Amino acid sequence: MKAIRRFTVRPVLPEPLAPLYELARNLRWSWHAGTRDLFAAVDPGRWAACDGDPMRLLGSVPPSRLAELACDEVFLAGLGDIADDLRGYLQDDRWYQTQAQSNELPGAIAYFSPEFGITAALPQYSGGLGILAGDHLKAASDLGVPLIGVGLLYRHGYFRQSLSRDGWQQETYPVIDPNELPLTLLCEPDGTPVHLAIALPGGRRLLARVWQAQVGRVPLLMLDSDVEENGAHEREVTDRLYGGGSEHRLLQEMLLGIGGVRAVRTYCRLTGHPAPEVFHTNEGHAGLLGVERIAELGDEGLDFDAALEAVRAGTVFTTHTPVPAGIDRFDRELVARHFGPGAELPALDVERILGLGMETYPGGDPNVFNMAVMGLRLAQRANGVSTLHGAVSREMFSGLWPGFDPEEVPITSVTNGVHAPTWVAPEVFRLGARQIGERRTEDALSVGGSDRWDAVGEIPDRDIWELRRDLRGQLVDEVRRRLTASWRQRGAGAAELGWIDGVLDPDVLTIGFARRVPSYKRLTLMLRDPDRLMRLLLDEDRPVQIVVAGKAHPADDGGKRLVQELVRFTDDPRVRHRVVFLPDYGMAMAQKLYPGCDIWLNNPLRPLEACGTSGMKAALNGCLNLSVLDGWWDEWFEPDFGWAIPTADGTATDENRRDDLEAAALYDLLERRVAPRFYERGPEGLPDRWIEMVRQTLTHLGPKVLAGRMVREYVEKLYAPAARADRALTPGTARELALWKARVRTAWPRVAADHVEASTTATAELGATLSLHVRVALGDLVPDDVEVQAVAGRVDAEDSIAEAATVPLKPVGGPDDEGRWSYEGPLALDRTGPYGYTVRILPTHRLLASTAEAGLVAVPSEAVGEGAGVLMR
Repeated sequence: MKAIRRFTVRPVLPEPLAPLYELARNLRWSWHAGTRDLFAAVDPGRWAACDGDPMRLLGSVPPSRLAELACDEVFLAGLGDIADDLRGYLQDDRWYQTQAQSNELPGAIAYFSPEFGITAALPQYSGGLGILAGDHLKAASDLGVPLIGVGLLYRHGYFRQSLSRDGWQQETYPVIDPNELPLTLLCEPDGTPVHLAIALPGGRRLLARVWQAQVGRVPLLMLDSDVEENGAHEREVTDRLYGGGSEHRLLQEMLLGIGGVRAVRTYCRLTGHPAPEVFHTNEGHAGLLGVERIAELGDEGLDFDAALEAVRAGTVFTTHTPVPAGIDRFDRELVARHFGPGAELPALDVERILGLGMETYPGGDPNVFNMAVMGLRLAQRANGVSTLHGAVSREMFSGLWPGFDPEEVPITSVTNGVHAPTWVAPEVFRLGARQIGERRTEDALSVGGSDRWDAVGEIPDRDIWELRRDLRGQLVDEVRRRLTASWRQRGAGAAELGWIDGVLDPDVLTIGFARRVPSYKRLTLMLRDPDRLMRLLLDEDRPVQIVVAGKAHPADDGGKRLVQELVRFTDDPRVRHRVVFLPDYGMAMAQKLYPGCDIWLNNPLRPLEACGTSGMKAALNGCLNLSVLDGWWDEWFEPDFGWAIPTADGTATDENRRDDLEAAALYDLLERRVAPRFYERGPEGLPDRWIEMVRQTLTHLGPKVLAGRMVREYVEKLYAPAARADRALTPGTARELALWKARVRTAWPRVAADHVEASTTATAELGATLSLHVRVALGDLVPDDVEVQAVAGRVDAEDSIAEAATVPLKPVGGPDDEGRWSYEGPLALDRTGPYGYTVRILPTHRLLASTAEAGLVAVPSEAVGEGAGVLMR
């Protein structure tokens, strides 16, 4: 019989144990080993049964055990120490506070993301984007960065994955009760829960409550539409992560962006938290936050254009996808229906809102509203998530800056990092603590610093190898447990599963591969030549074993077929003891998988992997990477850290041919270099060269891949400049900038360089100097409105300039009789070989973040004077 209503009955803790609630409600326990050890001591059996979830644990411990602990002086002393440690962590100055004394850092930053992967106990993530967002919040907490996280609370989270008997992916959506999670409702002083409202067409409203999770020092606000006052359709808006059709997704993104800003404002009013100076949108899903902020400023008297400039100044946009299909795009009419009179933000002109997301560039669709395009137009600062991805993004979005070469598009990069205290196995932490001390190890994992990591070089080889075998053995046990559960779900009886006791071997080279399953990540590349793979797995002297996991999107039948193809191979009795597929990949599985593997495999289509942080997590545990040079691996690969899989990009246009070539390269590496290195033994019976690679990975790669390094870069490269720009854009200066841009855009068609000539007093040789003379028409503009530049560098056969250097030219005197201005300047010939130059005119203003920001450039026609396309040797 099913209950008609469900609710949670909370236990009453004895007064001496009250700090347990304080510890359970702050998600710092998810990365603080001492807190987890304390909860495990409450009841080790129940702790394991609750999958390490303190809230579930406290709800299941019998009153008799609680009474016993309340009199246990040893336990109470440990509880007091851990509670004091948390309070110190929350209150003491950290890295940000030391920097803020000498830098103009923002008083607060609001960080918006559609998903957050904090812990398996709060299942609000699907993959890398959410895990990255969770690591961002944790690292910000460790560094003392005053971040406020903003997301949605999905009542079914992302789906749980299982397999049918024939290996087809099955999805289930368990109901999540917020009252069973480490969450509290945001309430008014009288105890009334805060309700936020989004206006919908037809006079309807979308209401949402705000739940708060505490991630160390960082509050995470999560909006939930499952409230009784909503209609059935509105209650389901936050039902599933990345579920539903276009209108459902649009409503989610309106709630995240518009409702999220309102949640932040309410939170700051109720708690006294400083109002954010910087708004960071993690992918385009939350981009509508900028439209809400324009409306806020409109209420304060700014027109749309001035408000847009003020909003842009304090906004940071991070793009995470190099795949256009990964961007949310909505029908123009659908968006139009949800804004303006009779809907949300009625004071704003709907056409102005639509203009923010329209694909008004060659190859774009003018009937589509593109969330990433809107994100870029609403942010003065934008970045990709690795150096390579930054370059790909500049190319991908270059249509928004016509006339500029892709390398000049104002999208920078901050390479992702991972939160080491979350992902480093306790055994690895203890080995480091034994070498350099617990506090220094904690600092190394959270703050970084190569001096702390150098101590890894002093750890004896045998200790490293014994640690690696121990972690491999733990993974073997975990795989067998999960595999048994999976086969039982697939309908197998106990009598059929005896073979699982022989699955994997703690002394065999172990490869891990786990991620989402879009086609570009190529889950089944390893199956390209199944016979050759089988020989690798079953080699008598140098066998290999592989653990694979991954989820296909519920609507992606192509991805599901890839999963099924792999599962059918792993079901083969000849190899099932050497290769396994584990369903329901998530944080809990990952925290065992990364440390237990010797090799982390990644073989996407280059350059479609934006970053790929799973290999970073593996590296922090001494796992070596075997990867295509894509994402972060393209940036930081060294032979000491692993192996680069050769790619056929640019040489094999046929997809099948390309996959054949790259799979063959993968097999060659495993057969000829990876497996021999692992099984080769030195004089002491240890794989000396393998251990040295592990040591180099930990020592030199470890400090680079930290989320602490990433967040520091965000602070220094993006947050601090955005805060300075936000402060500079007062209402008056915002109006000034908006009027200036309007004036420049109107005048720009009449701006031109109509004469260019060069003279030199010497032969065109290295060290000589050209004197450039340029005559320009500025129309209604004046020299203070523009910058005239010479752009020079080596040229190719088509006269395209590479590695360009820019030299500003200076105005000489006033305008001539025809209203034209003369500019002059020297151009030093500092490179040999084919060399060329051109000139261009750009708008310039003290409040622009870059010369490309306005998206305007004027260049001369191919022949406007003497010396165009000069070549020098």
